[in-house]
Amino acid sequence: MTETSARFREFKMPDVGEGLTEAEILKWYVQPGDTVTDGQVVCEVETAKAAVELPIPYDGVVHELRFPEGTTVDVGEVIISVDVAPGSGEPVAEAAAEAAAPVQAPVTEAAEADEDAAPKGRQPVLVGYGVAESSTKRRPRKVTSVPEQAAAAAVQAELNGHAAPPVAKPLAKPPVRKLAKDLGIDLATVVPTGPDGIITRADVHAAAAPAPVAEPVDVSRETTPVPTAEVQPAGARETRIPVKGVRKATAAAMVGSAFTAPHVTEFVTVDVTRTMKLVEELKGDKEMAGLRVNPLLLIAKALLVAIKRNPDVNASWDEAAQEIVLKHYVNLGIAAATPRGLIVPNIKDAHDKTLPQLAAALGDLVSTAREGKTSPAAMQNGTVTITNVGVFGVDTGTPILNPGESAILAVGAIKLQPWVHKGKVKPRQVTTLALSFDHRLVDGELGSKVLADVAAILEQPKRLITWA
Repeated sequence: MTETSARFREFKMPDVGEGLTEAEILKWYVQPGDTVTDGQVVCEVETAKAAVELPIPYDGVVHELRFPEGTTVDVGEVIISVDVAPGSGEPVAEAAAEAAAPVQAPVTEAAEADEDAAPKGRQPVLVGYGVAESSTKRRPRKVTSVPEQAAAAAVQAELNGHAAPPVAKPLAKPPVRKLAKDLGIDLATVVPTGPDGIITRADVHAAAAPAPVAEPVDVSRETTPVPTAEVQPAGARETRIPVKGVRKATAAAMVGSAFTAPHVTEFVTVDVTRTMKLVEELKGDKEMAGLRVNPLLLIAKALLVAIKRNPDVNASWDEAAQEIVLKHYVNLGIAAATPRGLIVPNIKDAHDKTLPQLAAALGDLVSTAREGKTSPAAMQNGTVTITNVGVFGVDTGTPILNPGESAILAVGAIKLQPWVHKGKVKPRQVTTLALSFDHRLVDGELGSKVLADVAAILEQPKRLITWA
């Protein structure tokens, strides 16, 4: 191992979920020249499931940021390199000189030679191979100018009679192939910039762009996201927004759920005046001090009690095995609207929690979701979900099941309405509940019992004690 290869460590984009293939870099917390320590968060990325902060696994000085904010990067791509032995030799000085020099063909050729010399058998996450004359500018040249160099190389190869193989067998991952298909791009015409000649998403977008790339961009200092579509002129009649991240995953999940599980939705309007009074009483209870107490807390508890009384509703459909899987635990999902889209984190083993524990878990879930810090693990293995559309002033809705779950309860706005109470029309706090369920798992009788139990508890919350 050379001195240079021993000095530099490269951190690859990890799979921060289960089987995710890409993530978008939302924000860099460091820049080249910054000192980092083992475990320090260096960037925030957004996957199809959540926003996640990535810590660096070693000490050193940031040498290079490979991608700017706003770039979608495949899992396994190097995103940052760190000099773990700063000040130990000439390579850093040479890199600084190279960074200050104008971009010239000989420098680019040296960079290409470096990549050709890199070992083929790289570790899954951390790599420590040498970069003879690296700099914070070499990666930007690869992002912007390598396609042009590769095109020139292709012309030269054609003159030598070697142009056919790359065109005949373009290498690309399935998501990239789908992107090319959606954009109407022939992969055989795309110049690859990925390792070993693999076509990346950036390559496909570059091929679809109507204008050529301008001068090289220093991605190590770039602070604004790379646009994925043309800037709309003033007065434009349409604006196109790329579908990615949480919104893309949500769209795919909802389409899959809507056209896989036969949905049935039932409704009930209920007087929740006593529940609202109990909420106010609990706010003054010393055992609930410091906890968030609101109607959603009691609605969640009511649903958990209803599931306990009707356990067959808590199930999933295993299509491959042709089996119904009954769950003896409840991971209660709470749909949360965030700036990045709708997410559904869940409270693990909610059925075992006391009311104060459930309140604490709900508070943590909501605050984490609002901050965009929900982890992928928090959104996995849900069994049933609550969506509170009432916070938007909506009376009710017909919610779509979260994939893999059997039921979802929609809670409408709680409003003061005229209601017949004890034989007289009085103003009462009223809401409408809607329960959607998978008719393969839940028949009309079972679904009706669950919804009726939730309504009965909210009308007479003392049933939380007698039925629990």
